[in-house]
Amino acid sequence: MFSEWQKPKIVVPEKDPFLPQEEEVKQLIAGTGKRTSTLLQLLYETGARIGEATSLQWTDIDFKTKQIRINCPEKGSNSRTLRLSDTLIAMLNALPKREDNNLFNPRVRTMSSTFDRQRNRLAKQLQNPRLKQIHFHTLRHLKATTEYYKTKDILRVQYVLGHKDLRTTQRYVQYQAFKSEEYHCKTAKDITEATNLIENGFEYIQEIDGIKLYRKRK
Repeated sequence: MFSEWQKPKIVVPEKDPFLPQEEEVKQLIAGTGKRTSTLLQLLYETGARIGEATSLQWTDIDFKTKQIRINCPEKGSNSRTLRLSDTLIAMLNALPKREDNNLFNPRVRTMSSTFDRQRNRLAKQLQNPRLKQIHFHTLRHLKATTEYYKTKDILRVQYVLGHKDLRTTQRYVQYQAFKSEEYHCKTAKDITEATNLIENGFEYIQEIDGIKLYRKRK
């Protein structure tokens, strides 16, 4: 007698997504149009999904506290409030206002098409084909990885990405992405200097002879 046929289970190993160098992302931001570059900077800083970003309205930004509320999360994610850099605040202020109160064109396909065209032109201009591998979602993976290596706090990364399940966050973080243990080192003598270093991504290490030491991974 023949046994009942069962469909074989095929397990496809997951591959780590492409992670660009931060300098490559900065080249894209500098080389694209005003609205596209602002969108890229926002995705780079917040790790938001493209659909979440294109749903943002001006009322979601508190320019006084430099915070943005992601109130239209996708895929069952949580809402969250995140701080924005002075650079992004300036870029947002320079954007021409749309009549619909949206920061960006809410049609994701239109934004993607515009970005693809500008990215491919820049990749050819800079003779760097790696740029063509950068997509909107690439910046979400990059944010997850850089945020973890900056804070060593996976729960913080989970909050930034809006994930309800920590296991989802862990799939986003590439733990082997940064192997360098080289650091930029800075010192602070007072609260003003210390605040400036923290705002620029430096972490406090210790105090020696009244001088506070900070470092940031290269």
